[in-house]
Amino acid sequence: MVILVILPSLMVAGTSHDTNQTVALVALVAALFTLAEYNSAYPSLVEFRYAPPFNRLRYAVLFLMIFSMTMIAKGKTDPSTMTDLFSMIGARLADVMDFPYSPVRLVVLMLPDNAPGWLIWDVRTAAGLSYLISLVGLIAFILILRIKAWPSQGGAAFNVWVNLPTFDPTAGGDVVHRLERDSHINLILGFLLPFMIPAAVKLASSVFDPISLANSHTLIWTITAWAFLPASLIMRGIALGRLAQMISAQRERAYLQDPDEAQPSVV
Repeated sequence: MVILVILPSLMVAGTSHDTNQTVALVALVAALFTLAEYNSAYPSLVEFRYAPPFNRLRYAVLFLMIFSMTMIAKGKTDPSTMTDLFSMIGARLADVMDFPYSPVRLVVLMLPDNAPGWLIWDVRTAAGLSYLISLVGLIAFILILRIKAWPSQGGAAFNVWVNLPTFDPTAGGDVVHRLERDSHINLILGFLLPFMIPAAVKLASSVFDPISLANSHTLIWTITAWAFLPASLIMRGIALGRLAQMISAQRERAYLQDPDEAQPSVV
């Protein structure tokens, strides 16, 4: 987590002293929180911590987004073969992803009318590259779900209390219906957010000045949040839907074995 947070500040030239101090503080908080979550017997916020590789895959997607955009930003002040490669790949991917009504096109249209050409290129490249990485992460998660029968890999039981600390199975209502409802909400939000965020920023720009994406750090973290948050929500929705299917299947097996004593349960 420390490397993830401080990576842009370490690699992008021109980072101010105040920015470095803020980044160091955020990195320390993120590291302590992650360490406390994964070493505590009583979970609080982090979901699926004992259902690998869900969180590992999300971290890999986030790291790839930040690293690739950081390399492109580094190439402006300290060009090298590596930075030129990332810039070329990003530009080609942006050409593919930038079509009418696509999320990448909406991000570009979010910019003010007087935005310089270099800023449009930066935003377009960062959006196309990060959005494609998020799509690859989603495909990888679906493959893991199908091939390795996640989360019951190796026949291990799924502990709802440890892996879903924010979900209370005893809060009322059928567990399967609640999981399916949460799954659908996450899937809908994950699909709509890449379209809604640029539109919301464009509408809000008439009231106040939007965040300037001319700053490399602002561009990296803003585009990362725009691409990663929807992908994370879709992955969570898929995971919750998978759990609902597992619980339904367990109920059917229990009913077939003993129809009179079968009771709804959680995995």
